[in-house]
Amino acid sequence: MAKSVILVLLAALMVLSLLVSPIACSRKLRKPKPSIQRPVVRAHNNYTGSPSVMASGGWSAAGATYYGYPNGDGSDGGACGYQTAVGQRPFSSMISAGSSLLFKGGKGCGACYEVKCTSYPACSGQPATVVITDESPGGLYPGEAAHFDMSGTSMGAMAKPGMADKLRASGVLKIQYRRVPCKYSGVNIAFRIDQGANPFYFDVLIEFEDGDGDLNAVGLKEAGSGTWTPMVQNWGALWRYNTYSGKALKAPFSLRLTSDSGKVLVANNVIPAGWKPGVTYRSLVNYS
Repeated sequence: MAKSVILVLLAALMVLSLLVSPIACSRKLRKPKPSIQRPVVRAHNNYTGSPSVMASGGWSAAGATYYGYPNGDGSDGGACGYQTAVGQRPFSSMISAGSSLLFKGGKGCGACYEVKCTSYPACSGQPATVVITDESPGGLYPGEAAHFDMSGTSMGAMAKPGMADKLRASGVLKIQYRRVPCKYSGVNIAFRIDQGANPFYFDVLIEFEDGDGDLNAVGLKEAGSGTWTPMVQNWGALWRYNTYSGKALKAPFSLRLTSDSGKVLVANNVIPAGWKPGVTYRSLVNYS
């Protein structure tokens, strides 16, 4: 009798172990991802620009963080396509990625802003000027109308002397910002031909526009033509033109630039006959 009871108990334990083990395994497999990931993705995808929250003196409220090395460039151009130019004059690492309200789908590339902070002991309260050269995911921090994800260099520029590292270690800063004209003293507009350009497809990066700094429209005129053909924003600060006719484009090209405020500038014959992909051609003009 005792043996039969023991056998029954052993059988019951074996059945119970089979029932419990799969449940434990399945819970591990269904373990959710950290909750912080999902809100960030949804906020970025659904983010729409909202009106800026105005601060005193015509300034607007925003948030700021930094990325990259503490005294670095942040990134190599990022979503605007400026590449290593962000660390060179005239950008000189004083750059920032901007949230959707600032980046504007790439139309905000090149715009200049003054930024300053007073909300942390290391803040100097003095403005520094940054250029939008990349896109920052929008809506990362609740309640922000705009966000600047700055290079370590530009964030440190808002600090009191000797306190740049403390300011960079402060996390998400509350800052104030305002749009200002870009000033590239002694530097004319540059046109860098994309490596994928060919006689039937023209793609160019445009940078260092004084004044507004960013562009709403670009037009191209071929040699011997009296017609301006609209170019299409490819991505960031790159603009393209496809012939679709099977006929090669006739250089030299003139380019007509329309800034954010509607100011027009023409760079006549700025792209010469015999142009080559990967080469940068500088204009003789700028907005100022």
